[in-house]
Amino acid sequence: MNLKEKNVVITGSTKGFGRELAILFKNEGARVVINSNNKEEVERVSKEMGVLGVCADVTKEEELTHLINEAKERFGQIDVWINNAGLWIPHSTAEEADMESVRKMFEVNVFGLINGSRVALRKMKENGSGVIVNIISDSALDSRPMSSMYCASKWAVHGFTKSIRDENNNIKVFSVFPGPMKTEIFGDKKPDNFDDFMEVKNVAEKVIENLKKETPEEELVIQKNNL
Repeated sequence: MNLKEKNVVITGSTKGFGRELAILFKNEGARVVINSNNKEEVERVSKEMGVLGVCADVTKEEELTHLINEAKERFGQIDVWINNAGLWIPHSTAEEADMESVRKMFEVNVFGLINGSRVALRKMKENGSGVIVNIISDSALDSRPMSSMYCASKWAVHGFTKSIRDENNNIKVFSVFPGPMKTEIFGDKKPDNFDDFMEVKNVAEKVIENLKKETPEEELVIQKNNL
């Protein structure tokens, strides 16, 4: 895919991995729309980057509908929609997990990604084409002791993504499974081996590189040993 002049919407993109994706897409000549549920942050970052920013909460489908409508009004057809917004909770055994935090994480990681996919599918079907990229995690590919709740949220969206891929012919649906990255998702609860994690720019470059291929990998696994 030639990314030049493509219209790209990225959820959760005012910082971390999402912001790096936005920068790289813009460098490719794409028209980028960034998003966060923090209005002040959206306004600040969109001004810094020179892109359209729209405040929307991914857990509310009506707000994502507003996001895609704003993007379409400004640029026209949406070519690429990236579900990137996500939360993480600190490691614990399943029985000790704080279920309030788990529910909040599922609202973003699972329902947020589902909401984003639904609004993108509706608009893309009007045009008969489009690309959806779901940023998942390599936690969806194996068991993760002490991370069962986060792992469960990622297995859920892995199954969802595979299913909508099979439901749609004209709309391409890609999955990305990054290993641990140096992002702000961890807050002040960084794992002990955080310094060994991948740099977000390197991972984002892999995503862009894949999309530019004539036949992109439908399920792209990015780990430190294949950067």
